[in-house]
Amino acid sequence: MGPLIRAFCREFGEERTYEIVRRTLKEVSREAGRELSERCGGGLDSLRKNCISRWGEGGAQKSTPKEDSEDCCSFDVTYCAFAEIYRELGYGDIGTIISCERDEAFLNGFDENLELVRSKTLMEGGDCCDFCYRKKK
Repeated sequence: MGPLIRAFCREFGEERTYEIVRRTLKEVSREAGRELSERCGGGLDSLRKNCISRWGEGGAQKSTPKEDSEDCCSFDVTYCAFAEIYRELGYGDIGTIISCERDEAFLNGFDENLELVRSKTLMEGGDCCDFCYRKKK
């Protein structure tokens, strides 16, 4: 996807290309969340079981749990293979658009009564991705 985005940036400009890529990937992610929710049910417990518990499979992520309660599931991702691969391929600057920015849209499709609070990501140079999935108040 990186070479395609770079080509569109050269042809149509970075701002317009990023706007279209963001919008499109968010729509796709929202729909993926909705489809998973239809199969598995929404809610925080379902998110834990069907998503969060699987994201680290195959070594794709390493995380440290922070809180796991009825209303909140928070953890720090301290290693992300996606961030590493994008940087190695020279796409670190667009990795956030391709991956990180999709998380909230996915959650909105999965269950609109949940929210994602995150203040930093590895992709953006943070020491971790501080995920907090919680029930909206």
